Amino acid sequence: MGNTLIREATIINEGIIRSGDVLISRDTIRKIAGPGTIKNIPGQIDVVDAKGLWLIPGVIDDQVHFRDPGFPEKGDFFTESRAAVAGGVTSVMDMPNTMPQTTTRMLLDKKIENISRKSLVNFGFYFGATNDNIEEIRKLDTSLVCGIKVFMGSSTGNMLVDDPKSLKRIFAEATIPVAVHAEDDGIIHKNLEHYKKKFGDNIPFDLHPEIRSVEACYSASTYAVELARKHGTRLHILHLSTAREMELLAPEPFSEKKKITGEVCVHHLWFCSDDYKKYGSRIKWNPAIKTSEDRDGLLKALLEDRIDVVATDHAPHTFEEKSKPYLLAPSGGPLIQHSLNVMLELAFQGKIAPEKVVEKMCHTPARLFGIRDRGFIREGYKADLVLVNPDSSWEVSTENILYKCGWSPFERTTFSSRITHTFVNGRLVYDNGLIDETHRGEPLNYIR
Repeated sequence: MGNTLIREATIINEGIIRSGDVLISRDTIRKIAGPGTIKNIPGQIDVVDAKGLWLIPGVIDDQVHFRDPGFPEKGDFFTESRAAVAGGVTSVMDMPNTMPQTTTRMLLDKKIENISRKSLVNFGFYFGATNDNIEEIRKLDTSLVCGIKVFMGSSTGNMLVDDPKSLKRIFAEATIPVAVHAEDDGIIHKNLEHYKKKFGDNIPFDLHPEIRSVEACYSASTYAVELARKHGTRLHILHLSTAREMELLAPEPFSEKKKITGEVCVHHLWFCSDDYKKYGSRIKWNPAIKTSEDRDGLLKALLEDRIDVVATDHAPHTFEEKSKPYLLAPSGGPLIQHSLNVMLELAFQGKIAPEKVVEKMCHTPARLFGIRDRGFIREGYKADLVLVNPDSSWEVSTENILYKCGWSPFERTTFSSRITHTFVNGRLVYDNGLIDETHRGEPLNYIR
């Protein structure tokens, strides 16, 4: 890699929109200046004419399930990172409920080694908590993981942490963010049994938010917040889905002193319970998509800074799996190729400022997890950069979906903007539909 000059871009960064040039030298942002002022660059230089395009930092998605290792029919790090770069995502944090699960240091080391050979984007990993692996957590090298993942709700295998003593130890001893899936399994089971008696195996999909209810979410989130406040834990509540949970979060901008933070995923900001009639299993997620009032409450909380991060919970399943009846259709779906488009579409609708989108998808994930030299357009930072054409509409179709599973809940949706270029560590990995499949991302480095 040599020098690349991105010329006359509209730079959206740290709450400011301005025109300028950005010089990349190898993997680093070397200089940021006014349009046309970077000259006399020694050596070979590639020039990208970015007039009329928005330049933002690469998106950092703090919650993905790339299904690797263990579920090659659904996806793997190579296939899903291809989709990520097409969507302007340059770094991801992958969840531990793979096969095998990432619940020991040995398995974590193997996963890092494996993914280093596959991923087009930069990557970090959560370490999975269980009821009985506290010793593994105690001896964990925290420079290798972004956080500890605690499933306080139904999950794969033995990863449901429902023992109060285990939860207390985890919250009391964790020195890095504890990220929780907060749903009360007892409430969910009671609701499910009620609807199974009523409908048998043919439960309508629009009852999913009644089964995985507001009460189930609020109960578990409240418990997590109580534990965090008692033990001084850095708590991060993942994929918040209800307006009621917003009362648990402080309306204040993120700072390193903010101990309890929250994340919302794009599907909870885009869809609502009225959409189950149209999409059925394709929008079946855990936690469930809920009412339009919940959706609006989540967006309001995002604007108030009660919610700190926007992510995806990208979790692909095959279309065959998703085509099964309610009790057999798995929850989750592919999102990472379209998440930035979704948020920018909300910006075009006047619901959120583009600067706020960048803050919640790029800046704050880097700050919250202490990621070194990423998430901002700053001199000396890694050149993870994305160019967007804000005036190039396109329709999602099977022909342009890059997920290995081959489908998207956004199929036949028209977006007003298009990602044109994605740079990962200074390398142009995505260029107007062309992907450099030889590039490999780096493990994320944390300031701890």
